[in-house]
Amino acid sequence: MERRWVGLDGYEVVGLVRDGRQVLRVRRHGWVIADCTSVAEVAGHVDLADLCEIIDLPLRWPAEERAEARTSSHHR
Repeated sequence: MERRWVGLDGYEVVGLVRDGRQVLRVRRHGWVIADCTSVAEVAGHVDLADLCEIIDLPLRWPAEERAEARTSSHHR
């Protein structure tokens, strides 16, 4: 799963491999700003304190694991 951080003003940072090296790609509004080899380089483009990691969650439970909806006995 891809790790991704977003910040203010449309900044996004993603980790990837380019030319066999791990880099942190900084984008702003979808445009590539820089491929950084260190967190210090990323800090030159965006305030690290403003970044928040985005965690993708599954959209829904598999059909076989769904629970049947019932009403509480207190509401009869």
